[in-house]
Amino acid sequence: MKRHILITFEPEYKISLIQLLHLMELLHPQHYHMASEQLALLPINQLFARAVVEGHVNGKIYADNAEHPTTFLVTHPYGMSLLFGNENNESFNEAFVRYALNESKDRKRTEWLQAYPATWNEKLSVLLGDKMVREEDRTDKDSGKVELSTRVNFTFNREKHFEFKSVFGQNSYQIVRTDKHLFEEMVGTVVPKYFWNNGDDFYKNAVGFSLLYEGEVASTAFSAFIVDKKLELGIESVTRFRGKQFAIYTCMALIDYCLENGYEPVWACRFQNTNSFKLAQKIGFEPSLFLPFYKLVN
Repeated sequence: MKRHILITFEPEYKISLIQLLHLMELLHPQHYHMASEQLALLPINQLFARAVVEGHVNGKIYADNAEHPTTFLVTHPYGMSLLFGNENNESFNEAFVRYALNESKDRKRTEWLQAYPATWNEKLSVLLGDKMVREEDRTDKDSGKVELSTRVNFTFNREKHFEFKSVFGQNSYQIVRTDKHLFEEMVGTVVPKYFWNNGDDFYKNAVGFSLLYEGEVASTAFSAFIVDKKLELGIESVTRFRGKQFAIYTCMALIDYCLENGYEPVWACRFQNTNSFKLAQKIGFEPSLFLPFYKLVN
């Protein structure tokens, strides 16, 4: 004869038990500082993760343990995430695989993941196995798998920038400082509203420059992240205005602002994003680091 045992818990205990079963705990913002020390030591572009950890934007941080965390997953609202810390935490790893494959369907959008150190990439290859496919090898049969591509970190070369600027010529278009009105008006994939909490937040803590053409915003270069006097550029040009070099003009305006105000310009993109990869090198950036980049589909 089978016996069924019913166990009940107080609500507070039930929540912690669910978290324990999932093996990835969502940290409260007051505990974000526990991720900051390790994060600051990573020798890769982690400005988007620091923007979350340091409270510049409302993201999420998951850890293996809320009191003594050793493994972290930082997620930015734009759809980028960073996995770092102890890669041999098998309980956390099991939960992360379920997260990466979106088995619960809780993640509503695609997410782009980086991992550090390099041993994490070796671990992910084992954990995901045939559930991961290289972007160039993907077929229709690979729906739902994690796609592996490459992310490039760039280093700014001031001399190269000024050399390009000297031969590119002067701008004859109207470029204005991006204000709250333009913040709300812009549409596209890489626009400030995905990187800052709202227009007031952007106007107070960020900077951008917009090129106006035929009475419309044609291109905007803006600070996606600003941390420790490092300013990472985001750039968006309206589709019908592409091919007119507007992105160059707006990026040059933002770089000028950086140099005049003591900021280090920062650039990163997918290697497969040919336009961004070429634009960065044209205006003074040089590829310095190539990293695995994982597309977690929803």
